[in-house]
Amino acid sequence: MATLAFPVPVPETPQLPRNVEAEAAMLGAMMIDNRLADDLVDRLEPAHFFEPVHGRIFAAIKTLRGNDMLVTPVTLRPMFDADEGMRELGGPAYLASLTGSGAGLIGARQFAAQIYDLAMLRSLVSVGRTLVERAMDTSEEVNPRAQIELAEEELFKVSADGGTENAVKTFAQATTAAVKMAERALNSGGNLSGVTTGIDSINAKIGGMHHSDLMILAGRPGMGKTSLATNIAFNAARRWMRDMADGIAPSDSVGAKVAFFSLEMSADQLATRILAEQSQISSESLRMGKISRTEFAQLAAAAAELENLPLFIDDTGGLSIGALHTRVRRLQRRHNNEIGLVVVDYLQLLTGSGKSKDGNRVQEISEISRGLKTMAKDLNVPVLALSQLSRAVESREDKTPMLSDLRESGSIEQDADMVWFVYREDYYVASKEPKRPAEGDSAKIFEDHNAWAAEMERVYGLAELIIAKQRHGATGKVRMKFDPTITKFSDLAEY
Repeated sequence: MATLAFPVPVPETPQLPRNVEAEAAMLGAMMIDNRLADDLVDRLEPAHFFEPVHGRIFAAIKTLRGNDMLVTPVTLRPMFDADEGMRELGGPAYLASLTGSGAGLIGARQFAAQIYDLAMLRSLVSVGRTLVERAMDTSEEVNPRAQIELAEEELFKVSADGGTENAVKTFAQATTAAVKMAERALNSGGNLSGVTTGIDSINAKIGGMHHSDLMILAGRPGMGKTSLATNIAFNAARRWMRDMADGIAPSDSVGAKVAFFSLEMSADQLATRILAEQSQISSESLRMGKISRTEFAQLAAAAAELENLPLFIDDTGGLSIGALHTRVRRLQRRHNNEIGLVVVDYLQLLTGSGKSKDGNRVQEISEISRGLKTMAKDLNVPVLALSQLSRAVESREDKTPMLSDLRESGSIEQDADMVWFVYREDYYVASKEPKRPAEGDSAKIFEDHNAWAAEMERVYGLAELIIAKQRHGATGKVRMKFDPTITKFSDLAEY
């Protein structure tokens, strides 16, 4: 008996989200009423259209209106005489057919919103397919965590795409934000419109660390860049903790939850610095265990007080600028968008996308500095990035750093809203100590060493923060006290 063969049903491939009719109706409305065209050309991009011909028509409309020319089927026709896709749709006469119905005039803005939403859905489909393909790759070279971060980065690009309309603010909205910032500065005592540094003399000079600003803190090795950045991060986090305990609304606090990305030091090393500062115990003694029982009790008390400090340390080495952006966004989601300060130690240890040609380091640093500024604007938080200075400083008689000393790229100076240099004269004076006098040495040797000791006494424990660039105010210098035993910067008593 013959066996009956039944056809196996083949599942239909789902169609990508689209609404070609809405695209046609909106384009027709733009040609009928050019005021609509002016309103809609900045809300979409040609790539948002599913039908390629519609995308090219939209691009042509955008070009003509950009040149203040009338947009009609007649003015558009010369641009499509040789368009193969247009021929398949019936030739340039297709342009006239788009204006045949005025139905799109009523719902053009709604059509534009739908076209954009459907384009986002198609992008999500593309990201999902790519994610599945990568996840199916089980070769040894595959790094699942890197794939997750890459997927997050691509998803962020989808969500950020086409945000022009939301980025445009009326003057009333902008002035409201400015007045709110001034009110915050008034309520904080007159010096702070941004996040506090915890050092009054610096706050008085810069008004705090402002949202969306990129601040570069630079200096030669040994100047205390990481110490100052750690002090600032701790001060901002502690102020936030105190403001929350006092019932101050998060939006009114001049403190901040802090994300600290340490590409050079480990998290426990940074924690040791902070504990040394708070317990007033030498960080060297802490590391070597040379502390008394009383000092250990001080240390334990400081640790207990700070266990809820909103300071989050990521000590992953070799992060790319894209991975950094992803990790900050992830922290923002976990902490209700309350991360108010990002610190990166330091800029030159980040990597770019790997797309710079010929491994050009200057181009890579430019990409990194632009990425840090973009992150500050996208997330509306101040970003404090540490940077190395070139060795040119050491070859000069005057060791005071200048903007031209920023290492590897002038784009750092260009992208930054503020550039700070930390400078300690006692570091250089200490390195010039002459021969220590001994019994029987000449009077000249004693005289030279005494002169050096007097100079060392004059500068010991003093530091300067040089504000070399500031978009919000004047440049200048801030004198501070530096205690090297506990790596702490603070206000001078004269302030």
